[in-house]
Amino acid sequence: MTLPHSPGGVGEPRPPQTVQVHRLEHRQEEEQKEERQHSLHMGSSTRRHTFRSSEEEYQFSAADYALAAALALTASSETSWEAQLRRQTSTVELEERGQKRVGFDNEWERTEVAFLRTQWLLRQRRDRKALRRRTEDKVQKAKELRELCSGRGPWFWIPLRSHAVWEHSTVLLTCTVQASPPPQVTWYKNDIRIDPRLFPAGKYRITNNYGLLTLEIRRCTIEDAATYTVMVKNAYGQASSFAKVLVRTYLGKDAGFDSEIFKRLMMGPSVEFTSVLKPVFAREKESFSLCCLFSEDVLDAEQNIQWFQDGRLLRSSGRRQTLYGDRQATLKVSCAYKEDEGLYTIQVPSPFGPREQSAYVFVRDAAAEKPGAPGSPLNVQCLNVNRDCLILTWTPPSDTRGNPITGYSIELCQGESEQWVPCHQAPGGTCRCPIQGLIEGQSYRFRVRAISRAGSSVPSKASEPVVMGDREEALRKTEIPFDLGKTITVSTDDFEEAVTIPSPPTDVHASEIRDAYVVLAWEEPKPRGRAPLTYFLEKSVIGSGTWEAISSETPVKSRRFALLDLEKGKSYVFRVRAVNQYGMSDPSEPSEPIALKGKPATLPPPAQVQAFRDTQTSVSLTWEPVKDSAELLGYYIYSRAAGSSEWQTVNNKPIQGNKFTVPGLRTGKEYEFCIRSVSEAGVGESSAPTEPIRVKQALATPSAPYDFILLNCGKNDMVIGWKPPKRRGGCKILGYFLDQHDSEELDWHAVNQQPVPTQFCKVSSLQEGHFYEFRARAANLAGVGELSAPSSLFECKEWTMPQP
Repeated sequence: MTLPHSPGGVGEPRPPQTVQVHRLEHRQEEEQKEERQHSLHMGSSTRRHTFRSSEEEYQFSAADYALAAALALTASSETSWEAQLRRQTSTVELEERGQKRVGFDNEWERTEVAFLRTQWLLRQRRDRKALRRRTEDKVQKAKELRELCSGRGPWFWIPLRSHAVWEHSTVLLTCTVQASPPPQVTWYKNDIRIDPRLFPAGKYRITNNYGLLTLEIRRCTIEDAATYTVMVKNAYGQASSFAKVLVRTYLGKDAGFDSEIFKRLMMGPSVEFTSVLKPVFAREKESFSLCCLFSEDVLDAEQNIQWFQDGRLLRSSGRRQTLYGDRQATLKVSCAYKEDEGLYTIQVPSPFGPREQSAYVFVRDAAAEKPGAPGSPLNVQCLNVNRDCLILTWTPPSDTRGNPITGYSIELCQGESEQWVPCHQAPGGTCRCPIQGLIEGQSYRFRVRAISRAGSSVPSKASEPVVMGDREEALRKTEIPFDLGKTITVSTDDFEEAVTIPSPPTDVHASEIRDAYVVLAWEEPKPRGRAPLTYFLEKSVIGSGTWEAISSETPVKSRRFALLDLEKGKSYVFRVRAVNQYGMSDPSEPSEPIALKGKPATLPPPAQVQAFRDTQTSVSLTWEPVKDSAELLGYYIYSRAAGSSEWQTVNNKPIQGNKFTVPGLRTGKEYEFCIRSVSEAGVGESSAPTEPIRVKQALATPSAPYDFILLNCGKNDMVIGWKPPKRRGGCKILGYFLDQHDSEELDWHAVNQQPVPTQFCKVSSLQEGHFYEFRARAANLAGVGELSAPSSLFECKEWTMPQP
């Protein structure tokens, strides 16, 4: 049945059957529509709450958008009166069913919201715990870093760097230092502390920015060219770094790196010697000194002046001091020993290369305690130091005073006690002896006395202190560096197997055979175990078939042992047992037969000894050295006046090489010379005497002029006079060379290129009002002599009074 759609039909009454049919259709359509909407709502809500958190944005799928668009179109198209009627008729049923659905939806929503909130709280708690764990780890690492860096002395990560800048510019010296606790920083200019308050405002600016140290020097002048040092110090140590600042001018001869300032800063001042080192004749146990003079002040170059003895650099010690004055350098030795004898050289740097002078120092024997007693031995040394034994060597004296040496007395001193105790007697035909029974870990010093029929000599200089210990133990240890200076020490003993009774030692042999003793050596057992080992020795005479224990006052800890009681003419074999806390090993394999050697012979004298006149007080000697001798220690030289029978010792320390100049001779006398070889067996026979040679006055360069005086002065010239040298060198003075120096400049300039035959000279091209000083050299047939000391300053100002 079709309903009319006229507008006026809306308000007309309908039959009851028709209304009932419409209500039924309307109800069915509404139920279907609500089921679709509820299905869509429940499905999208479940998906949203199941797969997305409440903090995430809600997103619809393409199917949801399509279904929503269809519903919107359906709702907008139902504008007819049937739809309105259906909505009005089903209001009650919709409210009843809606109450149930709303209640169900609200309960599900609350449950789901509670679940999501709990999940969010658990996630937040987990994140908070992870954050707290990371924070604790970071704090722990920072604490470990602070502990690692605490208590550290300062050290420079980046040191200072030298700079060359133009005048009137600014220079910035920077360096980086690390220390804990933070150090105290001090800046120095040429070893003088920089206090910014004592200088014009803004001249120096010093900063310390967390270890970055800076020194800013503004408006640099020539006076700022210096050596700058930064000193950092804390409770755990100190460190320093230095740099040079060179200031260059734009005009004049001082500009650039060819300037005198650059040379002075980099190579020191141009120092010249004004005196000559002369030979020194000292006596044992007394003091001596060497002194030389310079043309310039050497206080600035003090750290660059070096002293050498026989080519070995000398350092200041308790007996030896180096002193520096205004224009002189002195080496002073408070207590001389024979070991101090030798060729001494002083070396001073200059822009044109190092300058040096040399002189020989002779140390005579000290007065004997008894008349006729020999001189003292020298060069006492300790070799092959082990746990409880060592080998002592020395050099025999050059002067026996007519009585041959019959033996040597050896004394020892523990530590610094200065209590000397005799410990051994050695025969006179050797200068080598083993010392046993020493204590491991103890420090010892030794000295030796020579003995003859007339008595005992004064003691020699004490040897350097030695500490008894296993020298091979260091080879068994390895240091592994880690973590900025720390080390871990690993020893091979840590990897030894755990053994009880040790194995027998191996490779028993004689490491040294002499006429009075034999040094026996062996290898330790392998595996040796971790327990400390001592050794037990046995000997047997060849052919006897029996073994005899070798007695020792103390347990033998070293793998060496000296046998001093063997009989000459017999051959022996030896074996060794190892002993630890668990017991004694089996004996080792016997050694090869060993017998004492014969008494060593002294070395033959050198051949072809020749003497040449050197100067008016010295003679040069040359000779052919002894060939194929590994035991040679050097040579002793002896001299005597022609016609005399008594030989005098020239040197008390053996000379290395085959040339030597004998100083201190008298002019006009004749001398003879002979040479002896020195070895551990003693002093050999003397060579054939040389032909007598007369010491004559030889030509030498003259000494320096002195007493400069101003004879006349003009507006731009001066006349300078001086006195002749005190020593003319054995011939006539041919002339003089004069130098001038302006007090406002740094360089000296030559006045004349050809020698001036007179004792005065006119100097021209001077500047009026300036002050000048002068120096001169004298020349003869031997050459140009010594440089004089600078004169006083003379002002270039014209004289107005008549010339005297």
